Formats: sequence, structure tokens, C-alpha cells
Amino acid sequence: MLNIVLFGPPGSGKGTQSKLIQEKFDLIHLSTGDVCREEIKQATPEGLEAKRLIDGGNFFPDKLAYRIVEKFLDSNSQARGFVYDGMPRHEGQIPVFSDMLAKRNGIVDIVVELKVEEEELIQRLLKRGETSGRPDDSGREVIEKRLRIYDDVTAPIAVEYKKMGVYHSVDAMGTTEEVLERISILVESQLSVKSAYAEIQ
Repeated sequence: MLNIVLFGPPGSGKGTQSKLIQEKFDLIHLSTGDVCREEIKQATPEGLEAKRLIDGGNFFPDKLAYRIVEKFLDSNSQARGFVYDGMPRHEGQIPVFSDMLAKRNGIVDIVVELKVEEEELIQRLLKRGETSGRPDDSGREVIEKRLRIYDDVTAPIAVEYKKMGVYHSVDAMGTTEEVLERISILVESQLSVKSAYAEIQ
């Protein structure tokens, strides 16, 4: 099983690229937000707990998010692999995430950070806000605050994954197809390594 962590700042295209990688390599795109929203929609015990917390204006706890993700992984145990979008979200989640994979005989195989110049990110999000109606894309000040939060909370996970030797930085400037090709080269290389390893076992 191939486990890819894809992360990047708002506007970097990680949602789009995650879905394209899923299609190209026959993987499952695991968006933490999407999985949690589906649990709420289906009114599962976890979904009801999540809805109660959200409706009460409470912070969505890591422990509940991981319970929901583990449930999703177990229901897709025959998958060729996953593209994780939104997990881990900060350094403190890395050990829990690694343990979750280890329980299922998996590891983080490759971590890809999408890099985009800040002004380009701002322009992309402003443009998206013209049609999306999303309040977090509504103005430059709001967007800049989101980018600072990313820099402070999520970007530091790169340090730990560099130590593990699985981190890769990808230039996400250019067309969607160009960025996909850059990521695909890394994924194909990792698939070759896993295939070679499997042959000698």
C-alpha cells in the first residue's frame, strides 16, 4: 500500500492535485474534512458527536478526527493506497498518524509540499472567492491571516518528514498538468522502489 501525504498552503492546489493523483495512480483521496462531513451526513455515532461539538461552537478534537479516519481506512483496507489531504495538520499529529498507519502495516512513503509564491496564492484565492462565496476567500486581510496560520501550524511538519527522508518540495507554479507531472515523477519513483523491495522479500 502506498501512503502519500500532500500538503501546501491555501490556494496551492492540493485538493485538485490530490484528486488527480488518485485518478492517475488508482489511489483513494482521503480528505479529512470530507470524511468527517460524510460521517455527519450519515448520522453515525462519530458524526453525531462531531455535529454536537460543532453546533456547540467547540473545537473539533484530533482524537475524534482520527477515529473517523481510522474507520474510513478500515472500510477501504483493500485499496492500493491513499493520498492524505489535511492530515497530519501539525507536528503533534505526526506520531499518532504514524502509529495509525503502523497498526495497518503501513508507513508514510512520500510527503509532498506544494510551493507557491505568496502573492500568487493571494491572487488565486481572491479569484476563487469571486465565485465560491467562501468567507475565508473574501479579502486580502483574511487570506493573509490564513497563510500565517499555515506557516505557523502546518508548514513545520516538513522538518520532521525531512528527518525521515520522505519529504519532497514541488514547485506548484504553472499549469495543473505541469504540477501533476512533477508530482507524478516522485510517485512513480516511489512505486518502483516499493515494487523492487517486494520482489526481494
